[in-house]
Amino acid sequence: SCTVKTCWMRLPSFRSVGDALKDRFDGASRVMVPNADLEVPAQRNDAAPHRVPRRDRYRFQLRPHNPDHKSPGVKDLVYLESSPGFCEKNPRLGIPGTHGRACNDTSIGVDGCDLMCCGRGYRTDTMFVVERCN
Repeated sequence: SCTVKTCWMRLPSFRSVGDALKDRFDGASRVMVPNADLEVPAQRNDAAPHRVPRRDRYRFQLRPHNPDHKSPGVKDLVYLESSPGFCEKNPRLGIPGTHGRACNDTSIGVDGCDLMCCGRGYRTDTMFVVERCN
């Protein structure tokens, strides 16, 4: 008798992928690209254009913005510029700011008052609401 064994690769759960990305995002480091390391391949006049192998396409050295930090590894997330501040209004960038927004003073997430109010402080209002049941 003949038997066929089929093997296939399976993706991890969405939660584990998200957790891994979040961990890398939290550990992302700011880098700079020195101009001296950028080498543009020379244009050739051949009929077939010069093609740089994919693995060598981005062969430049990322250096940490802070010289006291280690250089990033191949799997580390990096960024070139810091994100803009979202606390203050910036119409040019389309940022509405967080002034006047309602927050949850018991939350430690993005809707929490400590994060959303950006250290400005906040006012707590207590409201009593009467609703009809059934």
